[in-house]
Amino acid sequence: MVQWKIMDSSDNYEVDEGSIAIIGMAGRFPGAQNIDEFWQNLKKGKESITFFSEQELLEAGIDPAILKDNNYIKAKGTLDNVSDFDASFFDMSPKEAEITDPQQRLFLECAWEALENAGYDPKNYAGSIGLYGGMGGFDTYLLQNIHTHQELRNTIG
Repeated sequence: MVQWKIMDSSDNYEVDEGSIAIIGMAGRFPGAQNIDEFWQNLKKGKESITFFSEQELLEAGIDPAILKDNNYIKAKGTLDNVSDFDASFFDMSPKEAEITDPQQRLFLECAWEALENAGYDPKNYAGSIGLYGGMGGFDTYLLQNIHTHQELRNTIG
């Protein structure tokens, strides 16, 4: 059984053996670039889903027959600044970054931001640092964006 308690520096508490302290967090969400913005959106009841017009969806390549389906929802959670990945910061070549799934690029950025949020520099910290992360969704990037483009595949082997 997991019990959660949000604590601050004024709390007095005892640490049970096997306890885990969450000291840093990061995330990207529709309408929020970080955990703080996400929390503010929740508190304000802000709608963070993007709703699209038929014209926008047609321009994006959605089949007009699909748009006529009453069950088709013309909305989606979208993330901003997905293309702002700093490949050199993560010791990646521009080509390697180009073919890396954008979800994985965001994951790397969030992992680093979680360390920053916790106040730890892994290059200068003598102890062990554990980082737990996860992503949602089925990864189709390789199949839809790399495998289907022979010219690109020829450049990467």
